[in-house]
Amino acid sequence: MAPFWKERASVFQPGEHGSTFGGNPLGMAVARAALRVLVEEKLVANSANMGEYFMDQLVEIPSPHVKEVRGKGLLIGVELHPKAGGARRFCEALSKAGILAKETHENVIRFAPPLVIDQPALDWAIPRIREALTMK
Repeated sequence: MAPFWKERASVFQPGEHGSTFGGNPLGMAVARAALRVLVEEKLVANSANMGEYFMDQLVEIPSPHVKEVRGKGLLIGVELHPKAGGARRFCEALSKAGILAKETHENVIRFAPPLVIDQPALDWAIPRIREALTMK
């Protein structure tokens, strides 16, 4: 019986596709292990549940700066009104409070917490996010 990777590595023939890790047995083993962790630790379900909880908490923040909260799972964007002065200043305030977020498209704060995040961690973060989003 051939090793599991031989069949998968033969999907592409020379010249059909260029890829740094395509057909690499180590790369395939790492991908299989990562997928196994996603399934066994129910990280997709956790992302859906914690993402819904996180977005529910974010929409309750009474901020004149927030135009919309949107997302899927734990990838969440908080769009700010243009008059808020851009997302960067909010991300810098969040960083000082111990929360990493990224400004995107000038007026969006992107939250992308780890898939293993739990409710106590989100409950720790929400008051700090509230404080940052309600600053002048």
